[in-house]
Amino acid sequence: MPQLKITLKRSPTGYEKSQRATAEALGLRRLNATVVRPDNAAVRGMVFKVQHLVEFETVADEDGGEQ
Repeated sequence: MPQLKITLKRSPTGYEKSQRATAEALGLRRLNATVVRPDNAAVRGMVFKVQHLVEFETVADEDGGEQ
């Protein structure tokens, strides 16, 4: 399953509380913090909500094979 690599590039300070909470729910607590999350509809929706604060890219599965 593909995954998303998400990096917080702008501070959520000064934006709506829900946008700050979304960034934190993704695991982004500091500037330039990077997390890898599964590429599904829920995560895509969260990224869409804070797209002005983050950069993201699709990456291959880290384990490289089936489980």
